[in-house]
Amino acid sequence: MTTSPALPCIHLIAGARPNFMKIAPIVRALQADGRLAWKIIHTGQHYDRDMNDVFFEELGIPTPDVRLGCGGGTHADQTGKIMLAYESLCAAEKPAACLVVGDVNSTLACSIVAKKAGIPVAHVEAGLRSGDMSMPEEINRLVTDAISDWYFVTEPSGYQHLQREGKDMSTVYDVGHVMVDNVLFQAEKLKTQDTSVLESDAYKRQHPRYGVVTLHRPSNVDSAEALERIASVLRTVSAEIPLVFPVHPRTRSNIEKFGLQLGANVTLMGPQAYMSFLHLWKDAALVLTDSGGLQEETTALGVPCITMRENTERPITVDEGSNVLAGTDPAVIIPLALDTLKNGGKRGRRPALWDGKSAERIVDILATRLGA
Repeated sequence: MTTSPALPCIHLIAGARPNFMKIAPIVRALQADGRLAWKIIHTGQHYDRDMNDVFFEELGIPTPDVRLGCGGGTHADQTGKIMLAYESLCAAEKPAACLVVGDVNSTLACSIVAKKAGIPVAHVEAGLRSGDMSMPEEINRLVTDAISDWYFVTEPSGYQHLQREGKDMSTVYDVGHVMVDNVLFQAEKLKTQDTSVLESDAYKRQHPRYGVVTLHRPSNVDSAEALERIASVLRTVSAEIPLVFPVHPRTRSNIEKFGLQLGANVTLMGPQAYMSFLHLWKDAALVLTDSGGLQEETTALGVPCITMRENTERPITVDEGSNVLAGTDPAVIIPLALDTLKNGGKRGRRPALWDGKSAERIVDILATRLGA
C-alpha cells in the first residue's frame, strides 16, 4: 500500500491466481513511479494457501490492504458476494480509479460496482475474445469491456475487437503484457535461486527430458467423454516422453470420479507455487495445456506449446509465438505432439511490446489520466 492525501489513490483488484501474476509488475511500477497512491484489494476468490498466499510471497506482492473474504460458491454466489463487499468499500473510500485485470469473476464484479459508483474503471488485458460464450471468462471479458473507461490491450487482436465494438479508441492503449513482465522478472530471479528447495526440482533431476500438462477448462474436464479424449492423448504421448501433470483440484476429482487411467509414465503433482511451476515448464520439451495464461508465458520464453482447445482469445501466441492451437481431437493432437518431440516444435518469437515494460506504460498513462 502507498497512500497519501495528496495523491490520487487507485484500487488494484486481485482475486484469483492469474490476477496475482498481473498485479505484481503493476505494484513494482507504481512503487518506482511515485505519482499515484494505491491499495491492493483481495476479493478472496481463491482462498486456499496453494492458490493464494504463497503467490503473494513469491511474487513479492505486499500484503493486501483489504481482504473481502468472498471465496467459494457458484459463479452467481461469488460474484454477488464480491459486489456487496466491494460496494461498501467504495462508499467508504471513494478511490480515484479501480484497476481490474484479466477475466475472472472478481474482474467483472468490481468493475460493475465501481462504474455504478462513478469510479473510472481501467481494464488490463482488455479486448481479448475467444468467441466462445460457453466460457465464463468470455462473458466476464465482454461485460467488463462494455463499461470500462480505459483499456490496456496486450496484442493487436484486442485493439481490433474493441474498435469493432465501437469503443472510443482514444481510451485504448497497446501497452504489451504485464503477464510477460512478470515471467521475465521471475525467470531472472530463478537464475540465482536455490532451486533444490522447489517442489518440482526432484522431478527435473530424475527426468532430463519431459513434457508438462495442465488442464482445467470445463469443456475438457467436466465430462467423462471429454476427459477420456485427453487421457488417451496423455497415454500415447507419455509412451514417448515422461509427462508431469500439476493437477487442478477439480480435474483430479473428475479423473477419480470417472475412473480414468492416464498411463504409468504420467506423474501427478498438486498445484504448484509460481516459482516451482516456472522452474518446471520453462525447460519442458513440450507443454500440453488448455490455459490461456500459459499460452502467453510459453511464448515469452519460447517453449513449444500445444493448446488443447477449439479456440483461443490469444491469437498472437499462434500467429507469432510458440503456441499451436490443436483442438481436442486426439487424432490431431497426438501427431502434433510427436512431431514436436521429434523436431523441436514451433519456437516462434516474442511479440512486440512484450518486453517487460508494460506495467511502466500502464502506470504512466494512469498517472496522466488522473492528473497526478
